[in-house]
Amino acid sequence: MTKVLLSVHVLVAILAIGPIAVAASMFPRYARQLTAEGEDPAGRAAGVAAVLHRICRGYALFGIAVPVFGFATAARLGVLTDVWLVISIALTAVAAAVLAMAILPGQRRVMAAADGSAAADAPPPPASRLAMLTGVFNLLWTVVVILMIVRPGSTTGA
Repeated sequence: MTKVLLSVHVLVAILAIGPIAVAASMFPRYARQLTAEGEDPAGRAAGVAAVLHRICRGYALFGIAVPVFGFATAARLGVLTDVWLVISIALTAVAAAVLAMAILPGQRRVMAAADGSAAADAPPPPASRLAMLTGVFNLLWTVVVILMIVRPGSTTGA
């Protein structure tokens, strides 16, 4: 059962976090085109940005399964209190917070500003800020993956 849980955890992590990392990384390019006059003569940027935002939002919901299966796997392995896992859990929570509280709302504000329906109290963030936040998100996940593979101090035999 542990192998099944671990397999599902890794598979869901790849299928959920991968698309978010790619779509969120591509979004700032189109955000720049949306906010700069005349840089999108074909009018494609709004459509592409909307699709990228939907990918991020949809896969973020799917990504909730990653920690669910991760906790189940860790419980079966008896490593819930190992330092490498506690750090991974904390970094995963920070990555989720960056996505939920900064990247997705920032993308939503860019889309609203492009449609002309932006709220006056929430201007869209600059594309460079979205790019930086996405870089932080991706870096956090990179560290989590490294911790999951290296597992410093682990006694599980890997």
